[in-house]
Formats: sequence, structure tokens, C-alpha cells
Amino acid sequence: MSNDVNRAGTTPRRVLFVLANPATSPTTGWPIGFWAAELTHPYWAFTEAGYEVELCSPDGGDLLVDSYSDPRHESGYSAADLLSLGFLSSPTHAAMLKGTRRLADTDLGRFDAVFVAGGQSPMVTFIENDTLHRALARVYEAGKVLAVVCHGTCALLRTRLADGRLLVEGKTWTGFANSEEAYADSFVGKRIQPFWIEEEARKLPNTNFVVDRKFRAFAVRDGRLVTGQQQYSGAAAARLVIEALGR
Repeated sequence: MSNDVNRAGTTPRRVLFVLANPATSPTTGWPIGFWAAELTHPYWAFTEAGYEVELCSPDGGDLLVDSYSDPRHESGYSAADLLSLGFLSSPTHAAMLKGTRRLADTDLGRFDAVFVAGGQSPMVTFIENDTLHRALARVYEAGKVLAVVCHGTCALLRTRLADGRLLVEGKTWTGFANSEEAYADSFVGKRIQPFWIEEEARKLPNTNFVVDRKFRAFAVRDGRLVTGQQQYSGAAAARLVIEALGR
């Protein structure tokens, strides 16, 4: 959507998705990217609410979905994810993953909210990305709504505000749970991630990291910060963003 006024006659809200660039896992050697459902499910929630949605990535360029998140993958791991199947099979929507704009070249002021998706790549490409961390801090300090889900929440382990405090200081938030990491490792028969978010988050002082049962939709809103536990939490996080924006 690109109109300045939506069908209801009002200026539409705008949400920017930040998706991870392709990388190679240092632990498995796999090609890794973002998790499809963490784009497709909140995308559906936002567009159904009449929002405009744009995509970007830290480095720009073509993006890759994690293979296990593709419903067409031979593993069948995400075979029931019909929203992702529809998105990836649609030429119009799949084209949105080609030639994405660099985050640094994106006017963050145009957006009411920023939604950071997860996947396997963020654990490699987000955790030490100072440019990304500064952008997320700017978004939050500008009074925007910031949503981060699943492994994307690893960025919150390092994101600091202008005064040097961690953005999550004094806040309740969630992210990929230790129980989910253990299940995933068992499923593939090897260690997948170089570190575990819950394990690292619980080392931080003055923050309240919470998790629900493994692989159940769970999202938390603390003011203008929205976080989702894992890949099943994208739509729940999107609904909290819509709630935070007032419509």
C-alpha cells in the first residue's frame, strides 16, 4: 500500500520490518536467514488492520528464509504454516524479499512502529551489530513502538539508550527460551545456537526476562516495548503493537 489515506479515510499507520541478512551458522555450517512466520503472520495482522508495511535489513539486498521455516522444505517442520506458504508462493509478496533497503538508508521517522523478526541469522548478525542497536535505541527514544520477537531479541542484550542504560533495564520482556533451544537441538541432533538468549538475559541486572511454555504463542508489552517469545508469537506481538498505537 502506498496511498496517504486508507479506505477508512484516515492516514494509515506504518510499520517497518527489520529482517536479518543471510549468513552462515558458526555452529552448524548451515546457510541461515530470518524465520518466515515472524514476517508473514504479523504482516497479515498489520495489513488486515489497514497498516502500511515496508521491509528493510541491516545490509540491504536479497533475503533468505531459514529452511526449516519454509513450508515447502523437505523436513516438513513448518508444513502447517499456510500463511508463510501463501506469502512465499505469491510472486508479489516474495518479491518484497529481493533488493531490500539498508536500514541505514531508511527514514525511521516515517514509521509509527518497528518490528524486528528473528530466525537463526540474528544470533550471528544482530548480536554485535552496533548500527542496528543504535537504530533500535533511536526508534524507542523517538517515542515509537518497538517490537522484537524470537531470536531477534538477542539485539536487546546489547541495545543501549543515549544515557548508556540498556533499553531493557527496568522492563519485562521475553525471547527464545532455554527449553525451546534444548528442544531444537534435540530435534536436529546437534547444538544449533552459539549462545542462548534466556541464559544471557538472566545475567543482566535490573531487568525482568519471562517465558511461557515452550512453543506456545506468548508476547509481552511493557509500555512501547513489545517482545515475542518465539516463531508462534509474531501475530500476538503484532496485536500488542496495534494496541499500543491505539488502533
